[in-house]
Amino acid sequence: MIRDITLGQYYPADSVLHRLDPRVKLIGTLVYIVSLFLFKSWGYILGTLFLGAAILISKVPFKFMVKGLKAILVLLVITLFFNMIFTPGEVLIKLGIISITKEGLILAGRMGLRLVYLIMGSSIMTLTTTPNQLTDALERLMNPLNKIRVPVHEIAMMMSIALRFIPILLEETDKIMKAQIARGADFENGNLIKKVKNMVPLLVPLFVSAFRRANDLALAMEARCYHGGTGRTQMKPLRYGGRDYAALAVLFIYLGISIAIRVVLGW
Repeated sequence: MIRDITLGQYYPADSVLHRLDPRVKLIGTLVYIVSLFLFKSWGYILGTLFLGAAILISKVPFKFMVKGLKAILVLLVITLFFNMIFTPGEVLIKLGIISITKEGLILAGRMGLRLVYLIMGSSIMTLTTTPNQLTDALERLMNPLNKIRVPVHEIAMMMSIALRFIPILLEETDKIMKAQIARGADFENGNLIKKVKNMVPLLVPLFVSAFRRANDLALAMEARCYHGGTGRTQMKPLRYGGRDYAALAVLFIYLGISIAIRVVLGW
């Protein structure tokens, strides 16, 4: 399960999406997320086609994308269940005090599909963009906020470090879990309370390791005289190219169609 989490990881490949400017990919992810909240029913067909085309162009294996959904399986089931039983409407199934309605099933399907597409759409951005590129893109896009004294560089740096730590902490968790299993720990069997208690031998060394890595990183940054973004230059400055402008045009056409589907057709 730990190795199934793909969000925050980078998948090296030679594709059009990998070569796009990271600012375009950030804008594209935001546009796609906005479009998912515009759709009501048939509009999700457009979202599916757009996501499928992005996965195909990215050259990231579809199995690798789907594997990342295992980490949110519990959240997905809980979301579907509560939407089905707490949405009022025409009752289809009644089991004691629990009633499943037609409107609840429709809403549950819509919310489940939206959650899956949100995770997959966000994963495409991180799988095709290195943490350094994401940092540079965030800093450039948020640069106007410097005028009101928002610490843009520091915010971008923190987000980049957080993304870098995701695969590191996942690997560390996997190592600790295997070590604890070798010592007789059981993370699978037992009731909920027992499982929570069994997680203590895993969480304590994980937190200790995370704080130690954070302290080592802080010492390394101080040793290299890091003092924020003032006066710093980029080794690879971001510049828009022809394919970036073409991608932005496709994104805004997609957003325009999504708005038209919602406003005009009500889908």
